Amino acid sequence: MTDLFTLDAEVRTDLGKGASRRLRHANKVPAIIYGEGKEPISLTLEHKNVFRAQQEEAFYSHVLTINVDGKPVECLLKDMQRHPFKQVVMHLDFLRINAKNAVQVNAPIHFLNEEEAEKLGGTMAHHMNEIAITCLPADIPEYIEIDVANLEVGQTLHLSDITLPKGVTSDELAKGESHDQAVVTLNAAKVVVEDEDEGAPEAPAEAPAE
Repeated sequence: MTDLFTLDAEVRTDLGKGASRRLRHANKVPAIIYGEGKEPISLTLEHKNVFRAQQEEAFYSHVLTINVDGKPVECLLKDMQRHPFKQVVMHLDFLRINAKNAVQVNAPIHFLNEEEAEKLGGTMAHHMNEIAITCLPADIPEYIEIDVANLEVGQTLHLSDITLPKGVTSDELAKGESHDQAVVTLNAAKVVVEDEDEGAPEAPAEAPAE
């Protein structure tokens, strides 16, 4: 999997929508890399390599190495544009990083033992599928596991209930207690109550008095 997070890129000087269309027709992906107080650089990458890498969940939070004309640059994926209906990556935005500087990323959540919790008769409701976190690049988790096996019907886990890896903090909790958002709830199963009178014949109307 390591090779998926190392991509070769070429610096491009031919810019504009027309140039981007020509690149895509040649199975290339236009991209840009910026950050760390340096000038943005426009890049070109091979579509087949990008498409294969973006199929991995970790690609969206993992530290990537972009070889820009042979020189390695560590970065994070900040944005990806896809074609609305074709399996085509249209554009990539990369953010340069420094190993000594904390970064903000969204770590995906993996919910464990949902079947065990739902045996109690409830249904699981996910309020979020990723958590905004801040940490050093070396501490970025591939994902955050949340075990819901012991969740009781009607119980909700909030951000403050989640144990984050060492060196990782929640961006929302850093704003204060009022930002302690719900993450997952085991809701009580809905009970359908049939109307006992449903389907019963209507009583005949009384004859009018003479």
